Amino acid sequence: MKWRSLEESSPGTGIRPLHETYVERKALIAKYVPAETQAIHAQAVAELKQRNLAAGILPVGAKCPSFELQDHDGKLVSSSELLARGRLIVCFIRGRWCPFCVGQMEAMNLVLAQIEDAGALLVAISPQTVKQSYFMHDQHRLRFPLLSDAGNKVAGAFGLTYRVPEAQERVYRRAFVNLPLANGDESWELPIPATYILDRDGAVLYASANEDYTERAEPGEIVASLRDYSSKS
Repeated sequence: MKWRSLEESSPGTGIRPLHETYVERKALIAKYVPAETQAIHAQAVAELKQRNLAAGILPVGAKCPSFELQDHDGKLVSSSELLARGRLIVCFIRGRWCPFCVGQMEAMNLVLAQIEDAGALLVAISPQTVKQSYFMHDQHRLRFPLLSDAGNKVAGAFGLTYRVPEAQERVYRRAFVNLPLANGDESWELPIPATYILDRDGAVLYASANEDYTERAEPGEIVASLRDYSSKS
């Protein structure tokens, strides 16, 4: 199965809404992935929603925990350094093996100029190793840093982490989604996808998270929120 990039999907038509790309990818999954496998993934999402995990994330108004992580080139990047340069958009993703994460990162790449015009920076945080982040950054020609959160320590501080259910772990293993290799540990722990806008003092201005990894905040919505905060400051 070939996952088309956003540029391949809509050449010459401007920025395509992320949900349209996701509809396309879900249709391919429905067509090519066995029904029993789809059911296991759906059950995993349903269990996370039953736990209401997204309700317990770091909320608007809170101060974000400080962090220092390696980027895709192995350079140490600190939250204090980033926030000294402007407001900060932080996307928590699962990894380069996830087509929905890839789609989101490509979509955010397309609005990067708008983010920078609003005086902000963009980073993505995942539990994958620096090497995996480098591959993702290079393959998808991303123009913003990918930070490696070893052991999901930062994601945990934001209230985003969970352990992959055993049934889903078996599916991933059969599909060669080797999280111990990708993440460099045996925890089988992931963050639920989330996007934050942080003010320069680290205060959370915007927070969006979803237990369903096939649903993410629209880049256009994030940019509009960022511009709204900028107009009020």
